[in-house]
Amino acid sequence: MNSDPIADYLTRLRNAIKANHRVVEIPSSNIKKEITKVLYEKGYIQSYKFDDSSVQGTIKVALKYNPSTKQSAIVKLERISKPGLRKYAGHDNLPRVLNGLGISILSTSKGVMTEKEAREQNVGGEVLCYVY
Repeated sequence: MNSDPIADYLTRLRNAIKANHRVVEIPSSNIKKEITKVLYEKGYIQSYKFDDSSVQGTIKVALKYNPSTKQSAIVKLERISKPGLRKYAGHDNLPRVLNGLGISILSTSKGVMTEKEAREQNVGGEVLCYVY
């Protein structure tokens, strides 16, 4: 049993990037699927596939690298809200990452989204992580 599945998800991505892996396989959950969709929509990962053949299922994430420099599209993944200390942000004080160059992923009442989408929909929520 993992006490923080989102931190485990981010750590698996971080370790795969450091080892220059092309594909990483992660145990699946609904919140991880939503975070994966956001990362794909924003261009941080190349593709993903949900495999629900087993009981829990897995997420296969194809990481994105620059072909000339071999550098990953993801420079840093940082977990913000932890099980011991939850971080929430209202619609009026949503965090900006690197002055808008990065994204922060939030869990809101309208689903998992970036801070820009949350600003447009005028909702706040739990700040899950920063990606840049």
